[in-house]
Amino acid sequence: MDRLTNILTTAFEKGASDIHLTVGSVPVFRVDGQLIAHNDTVIKPEDTKIMARSILTDELWERLQREREVDLSHGIPGVSRFRVNIFHQRNNLSIAFRVIPRNIPQLEELKLPEVLKDIAKKPHGLVLVTGPTGSGKSTTLASMIDYMNRTMSRHIITLEDPIEYLHKHNKSIIDQREIGFDTTSFQLGLRACLRQDPDVILVGEMRDLETISTAITAAETGHLVLGTLHTQDASSTMDRIIDVFPSHQKDQIRILLANVLEAIISQRLFPLAQESGRIASTEILINNSAIKNLIRNEKMHQIPNILQTSKEHGMHTMEMDIRQKVAEGLISQKHAEPYLTKPY
Repeated sequence: MDRLTNILTTAFEKGASDIHLTVGSVPVFRVDGQLIAHNDTVIKPEDTKIMARSILTDELWERLQREREVDLSHGIPGVSRFRVNIFHQRNNLSIAFRVIPRNIPQLEELKLPEVLKDIAKKPHGLVLVTGPTGSGKSTTLASMIDYMNRTMSRHIITLEDPIEYLHKHNKSIIDQREIGFDTTSFQLGLRACLRQDPDVILVGEMRDLETISTAITAAETGHLVLGTLHTQDASSTMDRIIDVFPSHQKDQIRILLANVLEAIISQRLFPLAQESGRIASTEILINNSAIKNLIRNEKMHQIPNILQTSKEHGMHTMEMDIRQKVAEGLISQKHAEPYLTKPY
């Protein structure tokens, strides 16, 4: 077993979510949100170069030299798949791996709210899953796609960079396209999607004006569009979408967003209080008439008030959910405290 395979296998067995290989340091694993040094020898410049070359095709190696960083997926048979980013730092190569679980977890396993099943049943519209890097957005989306695949007959197209979870055709047909291999960009892939008879389109990341604009158009024309943004809550998500457009288009986009938005799921991972592992706390917005009016009238700052008083519709704020999980003994007060406006 070569050194890289050994490190990744050990990390998987220890339940790590991420692995960092940096010159001058021993390998470092992230386990339950904490960085832990792996008992191994210090990594030298030639080590990361050999490791990177062993998992890159000639084309990707050339792209790494040209663009100074590259994304890809890597699999070890019988162990797991990994999302990989290789990048230059201080004239050396560093590698970051994200462990992708072998099986797609069901929504119940993730202890996510039941309302996500209702959201997944929507025939069209825009559904956004948001949160910081490493907050489980990809896993939540994969679970929603898996739920559709097990219970509905749909044509689902995913645009991912890179492909993480591998879906098998079940009741639905799922076409997974990887940016850089199956299509050159999110924008081009999304535009082409509209000619491929999809019912559901998953956009791995809505990064720029053109992607966001095309996603909104796709939602408006009768498709269910799922996407991610690196925003903290529902209010900042809508501000982020509107702010990306030129000033003369903002009013039009605000009205369009009010019409096509179905839901926003914001999430953050916390260590479990009583056992190893992590759990997602969520903020859920369901776009009803009250929310639509706030979006149209530029009163996004009032959205938390609606979320706090609409529990019967499946809505709640992040703070409400964190407090609930603390009360249930799932999250410790220590880990919850920094995210609460009023401490215990």
